[in-house]
Amino acid sequence: MIDSIEQQQRLIDGFPLLMEASAQFRQTFFRSATLVQIPAGHTIASEGSECGQLAVVFSGRVRVYKLAESGREITLYRINSGDSCVLTASCIMSDTPFPAIAETETDVEALVIPSRQASEWVGDSTPWRTFIFGLISRRLADVIALLENVAFHRMDERIAAYLIAIASQGLVVNITHHEIASDLGTTREVVSRILKEFEGKGLVAGARGKLTIIDLPGLQSYCH
Repeated sequence: MIDSIEQQQRLIDGFPLLMEASAQFRQTFFRSATLVQIPAGHTIASEGSECGQLAVVFSGRVRVYKLAESGREITLYRINSGDSCVLTASCIMSDTPFPAIAETETDVEALVIPSRQASEWVGDSTPWRTFIFGLISRRLADVIALLENVAFHRMDERIAAYLIAIASQGLVVNITHHEIASDLGTTREVVSRILKEFEGKGLVAGARGKLTIIDLPGLQSYCH
């Protein structure tokens, strides 16, 4: 339960779905939800685990990924502020186990809602239903794009596109070859080989745990 008026107002201001909801739904929401702090590096859900609750992220970032028997990983999507896990929502509504791994990449503040309540609200609350269906729509598009990249694009094209995407954070990015490999579902050795090729062409410069993007148009030429 969240009974602090100040906390309630902070959450209303931070979540569009609460801003749009009726006062009655807000009261029900705050009676059911619990505000929790989760440290970075914590596994929220493991593959095969029961989905007994749904977390809505207020601040921080969560990575959802698949892990193969070989140890290789591939990122399915990330959950950021104001978002939730569509796989968890799907598991709650279908009463099936969680099919991936969810892990906090940063410290996370989240609202935790019991699965029964989250499921009932889909039928009872228009703002909540819109929120859940919006999750499904966005994540379906993300997963289709991921499958398309894996199936139809070479790894050098995928790495170039990945670097272009993270360049929005700045041209100098703190990231390791292992992190890139985990996001793209390949091995660190493959990433290292391709980045070395990119360095040879003057597209990027690498240092330990850091990557500098030098020639953005050159990387973009791989994506056509």
